[in-house]
Amino acid sequence: MNERVTLTEQDQVRLLTIGRLDRGDRTAATAAAQLGCSVRQVRRILAAYRKEGAASIPHGNRGRQPAHTLDPAVRQRVTEVMQTTYAGVNDSHLRDLLEEREGLVLSRASVQRLRQAAAVSSPRQRRPPQHRQRRERRPQAGMLLQLDGSPHDWLEGRGPRATLLAAIDDATGQIAGAVWREEEDGHGYLALLEQIVTAHGRPEAVYHDRSGIFVHHDHDRETVAEQLAGEREPRQVGRALAELGIASITAHSPQAKGRVERLFGTLQDRLVVELRLAGAATIEAATAVLGDYLPRFNARFAVPAAQDGAAYRALAPGMELRQVCCFKHRRTVANDDTIQFNGRQLQLLAGPERVTYVRATVEVREHLDGTLSVWYQERAIATRAAVADARTRRRTGGQRAAAGVGAAAAAAAPPPAAAFNLEAEDRADLAPPPASPPPAQPWKPARDHPWR
Repeated sequence: MNERVTLTEQDQVRLLTIGRLDRGDRTAATAAAQLGCSVRQVRRILAAYRKEGAASIPHGNRGRQPAHTLDPAVRQRVTEVMQTTYAGVNDSHLRDLLEEREGLVLSRASVQRLRQAAAVSSPRQRRPPQHRQRRERRPQAGMLLQLDGSPHDWLEGRGPRATLLAAIDDATGQIAGAVWREEEDGHGYLALLEQIVTAHGRPEAVYHDRSGIFVHHDHDRETVAEQLAGEREPRQVGRALAELGIASITAHSPQAKGRVERLFGTLQDRLVVELRLAGAATIEAATAVLGDYLPRFNARFAVPAAQDGAAYRALAPGMELRQVCCFKHRRTVANDDTIQFNGRQLQLLAGPERVTYVRATVEVREHLDGTLSVWYQERAIATRAAVADARTRRRTGGQRAAAGVGAAAAAAAPPPAAAFNLEAEDRADLAPPPASPPPAQPWKPARDHPWR
């Protein structure tokens, strides 16, 4: 039975060379040089040619389906979800989602080929590489954390815009902590610092930008107390870092803290999709999604540090994190042992150390949960809401009286004219009240007045 064999141009060259070798017109070394293979391989090809003829020249796998070919059902499923459920997801993230949620293990190159075959454009274009000298990572975890905030439409219009504050470890690329805030503020960074120290310990240093949350700007005016002291009072976050023994390093450009900048680029690509898939529409729901996603993010992107162990340190004995991560303000006690803070008046109570604190300077601590505590020389003072004084009573009482008179006047006022069925001419007789006179202008002397 004659079998028809299809030969490519390369196969035809190989067939002619092996045929001449079989006839003795070529040596094995010359044939190997012409075919670009070893002498041993030429002898294998010659043995197969003498046994099977021209049918041995084509490769044996020609026409066979590759063992790693994707199943058509898998190809169809991936093509469908990349245009519906996971629309707008990049290739690497899509590969992770297919493995986690769909149970389909594919390579990133396979996902990319399927996207190109389906003519679906990639949501994120590759930028040309920028040539900069790389900075060596810190050798041990906890030596340096980079802090920053990213305002973004994380909920894609399903909820309010929010800002994500995050800290990334320079040695491992692990997210050490992250919190949601309406905007980048000191409260958020104190909460982030409290979260980091609670979960890991105190890092050796943090790297941040020149935001007014951390440092004073040159155009900030000095207070009288600062002028008398000859130095600026630290910002609340800077003060908390100093109390915890954490070095504060200021970056002068975004490129200097590029690790946390790139982190937000990744999170704006991946975390947005996770929030969308979870249907998060509030900050509370986004917090739950963030807590579930961060361990998976760290397992996917974190790298081992150059040195084993961690440089995180435990809190000093007797130090309470709640008393450090808060806002501290100084107040002078009035003659009636009261202080005022943000419209609230607190009565200081006598204690075993002092009976009265009149004219003393105390420290009011505004904690992250909104509660207040008053301290004097690192001792807490018992307080209660102060009894309203006469001025406050007159002010609040006058407001209540005005509200009561207004309500009584409204109740005693006659019903509208329509209720009395007044005629048009009667209503015309009701003239509007006269306008109030304009305010008096200050008196100015004439040009020829003796005072001038």
